[in-house]
Amino acid sequence: MTRVNTRRFLLPAAAALATVILAAGCGDGGNEAGDLNHGGTASPTGAASSNATFNDVDVRFAQMMIPHHEQAVQMATLAQTRASDPQVKQLAVQVKAAQDPEITTMTGWLTTWGQSTAAHDSGHDMASMPGMMSDDDMAKLKAATGTAFDRMFVDMMIAHHKGAIQMAQDEQSNGAHPQAKALAATIEKTQTAEITTLETILERL
Repeated sequence: MTRVNTRRFLLPAAAALATVILAAGCGDGGNEAGDLNHGGTASPTGAASSNATFNDVDVRFAQMMIPHHEQAVQMATLAQTRASDPQVKQLAVQVKAAQDPEITTMTGWLTTWGQSTAAHDSGHDMASMPGMMSDDDMAKLKAATGTAFDRMFVDMMIAHHKGAIQMAQDEQSNGAHPQAKALAATIEKTQTAEITTLETILERL
């Protein structure tokens, strides 16, 4: 009987297996390096995703802009039923339609980033946010009627928008997340145009 030299077959097989293991190990190491980014990396398709790198400015922007938008939506909801001026009502619809989806978007970012969606949980004082109305301001708006409501709403929304623009400009200058910076640019552009409309309305009220 002819003896088969098993060693001659095992050595090349072992070498091939070692090569496969080494290649797999190198691939895993690359993934671990990518995970060190603060918020992950953008997808290779080129589209900036919610997992793109972010910084503390992006987190603060979202955490503060969410309640800021929520108050604007609350004011706009009041105006849709309480305003006497048709253009004020129309602008209120526009504000709500723009800011409701933005709230959803920013909430999604914070969830993806593993951050609190509540500004107060992160030490942000809502009363100190630029353009934010106080509880007393909101109570006065709710109590107003007719043209008095219209004037108060317009005055408050102008101040509110100016505060949002200030926050948006900070995000554009100091943020890192591409989508957050793009949203900030949209907020600045949209609300600057709305301020112009509001000021025109105020002149004739």
